[in-house]
Amino acid sequence: MNAILALDQGTTSSRAIVFDHDGSIRAVAQKEFRQIFPQSGWVEHDAREIWQTQLDVAREVLAKAGLKAADIAAIGITNQRETTVVWDRKTGEPIHNAIVWQDRRTAKFCDELKAAGHAELIQQRAGLVIDAYFSGSKVRWLLDHVPGAHERAERGELAFGTIDSWLVWNLTGGAQHITDPSNASRTMLYNLRGGWDDELLRVLGVPRALLPEVRSSSEVYAETVPGLFEAPIKIAGIAGDQQAALFGQNCFTRGLAKNTYGTGCFMLMNIGGEPQISQHKLLTTVAWQQGGKTDYALEGSVFIGGAVVQWLRDGLGIIKSATEIEALAGTVPDCGGVYLVPAFAGLGAPHWDQYARGTISGITRGTTAAHLARAALEGIAFQVADVLEVMKQDSGIPMNGLRVDGGACANNLLMQFQADVLQVPVVRPRVIETTALGAAYLAGLAVGFWKDRSDVEHAWQVERTFEPTLSADEAAHRRSRWKEALSRAGDWEERSTVKVAPTL
Repeated sequence: MNAILALDQGTTSSRAIVFDHDGSIRAVAQKEFRQIFPQSGWVEHDAREIWQTQLDVAREVLAKAGLKAADIAAIGITNQRETTVVWDRKTGEPIHNAIVWQDRRTAKFCDELKAAGHAELIQQRAGLVIDAYFSGSKVRWLLDHVPGAHERAERGELAFGTIDSWLVWNLTGGAQHITDPSNASRTMLYNLRGGWDDELLRVLGVPRALLPEVRSSSEVYAETVPGLFEAPIKIAGIAGDQQAALFGQNCFTRGLAKNTYGTGCFMLMNIGGEPQISQHKLLTTVAWQQGGKTDYALEGSVFIGGAVVQWLRDGLGIIKSATEIEALAGTVPDCGGVYLVPAFAGLGAPHWDQYARGTISGITRGTTAAHLARAALEGIAFQVADVLEVMKQDSGIPMNGLRVDGGACANNLLMQFQADVLQVPVVRPRVIETTALGAAYLAGLAVGFWKDRSDVEHAWQVERTFEPTLSADEAAHRRSRWKEALSRAGDWEERSTVKVAPTL
């Protein structure tokens, strides 16, 4: 067996990547799937379409690599986190579309939890702020709005899972209903010290009978059911996408940090073997559980990162493909005083404003599509800088650089501006698909494909380092203008008419 298959199930597409022993990519396959927007602030996926596209690309990538199932040592799974599926245990059919992490329909319920005084309990036990982002409130919505769901859940007829659980269920023909601590710690239902928490389940009104078994992030769980591939393949690694990227970036020691530029942006710092509760509205999350040890991370989540580029393409039509944005933005020397706050789904860390909405400030008659493109890229970088600023305060660890990955980190203009506003070097590795690579490492370590962490560290190689070129004064000035624009985006939806979630 000479390769690992990583299944990378993301927010807009399902991908499969085959990795060799040296961490290099042998083949990639990818398929986009539908984004469903029933009303403003709601985002759904068809869970069956997610499964089918993931299976399709897994088969396709093996063919592209010229490999058979027998050549694959193990499958590692990484996934969009918090996206919530509830399905029938007998039929395997979802009872509703998956509710996506970006979805804001449970904002009012989260306000009720805060008003009832549960914020400290949830932060201390789960490491999370109360927000519609997390899975627990989405499960509760499904139980409340799908007729008969709560009663069926109490009787043990239904199963809840994040996307990792949904994929493993289907890969094993329903034999395994599991998750790992990195995904469980994103639900508001899991105690950071380990295990589903009865008090959190009571507060959110979620029956224990719904929940998957929590297993290590790196162990052999099962084999694929006959009929999916020409031979069974071991399933041996699971981690939420951002924790997988932290592992793939070899951030194995306390203080190492990375930022992933995907649909959203996610900065994680390894804080070691003890959870540390943030004083600045960052999240404390399980990074991974591997080799009998749990590592924790501080995390700052930016809801809209690369998705703003998709909006320029699909919503405004000013670019035809996402790759065109760098060239367009590069035709102007700066943003021309335009600041774009992409709060399309509210603001994440460190602001946590569920009711913020996107704004564009500073438009004049001289503003062009190029200025909007540049402002969109800079808006991504400014949000990341906001997170890094409070992460340094929380951890007490000075940041000497930031490791970056994800699709948008290939954009040199964005990476250079990121270094400029952070005033630290930005380091891009040779393999930027570190999310999938981390899942591959976790699976490969479980089956002995790699013998230990030192065996995988050689694969992390620097492709380019972006050094700051702006002066510290100029960077500070631009960040002050960004914060001014940010203030105009805050608390917007609450001042307008908020739609009431209908009963299905």
